[in-house]
Amino acid sequence: MIKVYETIAEKLFLLSAIVSVSITILIFGFMLILGLPLMKGGHFFDLLTQPWAPYHGSYGIYPMIVGTLTIAFLSVVMAFPLSLGCACLISALGSKRFSRFLRRVVQLMTGIPTVIYGFVGIFLLVPMIRELFQRGSGMCILSASLMLAVLISPTMILFFSDSFDHVPKSYLNAVDSLGGSQVQKFLYVILPCAGKGVLTGLILGLGRALGDTLIALMIAGNAIQVPGSLLDSARTLTSHIALVIAADYESLEFRSIFACGMSLYVFTTLAVLGVRSLGSMHQGRKR
Repeated sequence: MIKVYETIAEKLFLLSAIVSVSITILIFGFMLILGLPLMKGGHFFDLLTQPWAPYHGSYGIYPMIVGTLTIAFLSVVMAFPLSLGCACLISALGSKRFSRFLRRVVQLMTGIPTVIYGFVGIFLLVPMIRELFQRGSGMCILSASLMLAVLISPTMILFFSDSFDHVPKSYLNAVDSLGGSQVQKFLYVILPCAGKGVLTGLILGLGRALGDTLIALMIAGNAIQVPGSLLDSARTLTSHIALVIAADYESLEFRSIFACGMSLYVFTTLAVLGVRSLGSMHQGRKR
C-alpha cells in the first residue's frame, strides 16, 4: 500500500514538473510569435544592438538592456556583503535573542510591498543622492541600485541563514572540541558547507533584480539612453514594458515589449546556468 502511495506521489510530482516546464516554454513561444514582426529578415541581433528611435524606424532595445544589466548586477554586488553579514549574525555570531529579533525583522521586510520601497526612494534616497553629488535629478542608476539592493537583501539573507543552519551539527561540535572560535567556525566550516545555499540565494536575488519593475520605474529616471556613469538616468526592460504597453497593439513599438520579455528570459536563464555551473565546480573541488 505504501508503494502505491509513493508511486502516485511520484507521478504527481512528475506531472507538476512537466506542467511547469510546458508553461514556461509556452510563454516564451507566445512572446516569440508576437515579436516576430520586429525580427523578420534576420534582424534579431540588430534589435539587440540598435538604439531606440521610433521616429526614425529604429526599435532597438540596446539602451534598456544596458540599463537592466547595470542596475541588476550593481544591486546584487551591493546586497551580497550586507546579506552575508546579516545572515552570519543570525546563524553564527549573534546572541540567540538578537538573532531571533533580526530574523523577524528580515522576515517582515520581505512582506513590505515594492511600491513602499519606491516611495522611500523617491522622497528620501533621491534627494540625498542629488544633494550629495550636486548633479542631475537624483533619479539615476545609483539610486535605483541602492534601493533595489535593499529590496532583494531580505530574500538573500533568509536563504543564506537557512543554508547556514543546515550545516551538520557534528561539524560544528568538532570545531568546538578543537577550541575554534565562532569566527573560525563560520569561515572554515559553515561558509564552505553552505556554498550551494549561498549560490541559490544569489540566483534568486539576481532574478528578482532583473525582473523588478517598480523600483526602476520610479527611481531610475526612465531616460532611453546608454548611461555613461552611475549618476545618469536609465530605463530597464521591465520599465519599458510597463510604459509601452498602452501603445497601439499593432504598432512595432508595442511589439518591442515582447523582445524585451525574451531578453529577460535569456538573461535569467544564463544567470541560473552560470551560477549552477559554478556550484558544480565548487562541489567537484570539495570531492
